[in-house]
Amino acid sequence: MSSWDQTTFSLAPRNKGCYLVTDEVYQKVPQIRDYEVGILNLFLQHTSAGLTLNENCDPDVRADMNTALDRIAPEGDHYIHADEGPDDMPGHIKSSTIGVSLSIPVTNGKLNTGTWQGIWLCEFRTYKHSRRIVATINGKKK
Repeated sequence: MSSWDQTTFSLAPRNKGCYLVTDEVYQKVPQIRDYEVGILNLFLQHTSAGLTLNENCDPDVRADMNTALDRIAPEGDHYIHADEGPDDMPGHIKSSTIGVSLSIPVTNGKLNTGTWQGIWLCEFRTYKHSRRIVATINGKKK
């Protein structure tokens, strides 16, 4: 029989950059440990931040990713949409590029990620923002 759990939580406020948030997800979604097998879907309810699965060891990868994304969508006065400042439209472009959701397998109460994979929050706005995530788990409970 399939079970469902859903919760909405906020991440700690962060300014622009890429952050490893795997531990924060485990803290905010303790129901993960109740599942023998399943899928965790994380959905970020924002248009100027993103979620991705990437390197969990070397913080230089997060710094390089932030730099690369700035090259893809630089700030500047070349955008029509600038309602919330010069980082607003680049944030929207980066959010669409990275994406706002992840689906991760759950096996024996843990996220079944690769050895070097971790969940990243990519914050594209200059000033600190707290971001909300809807976490939905579907699977077989232990």
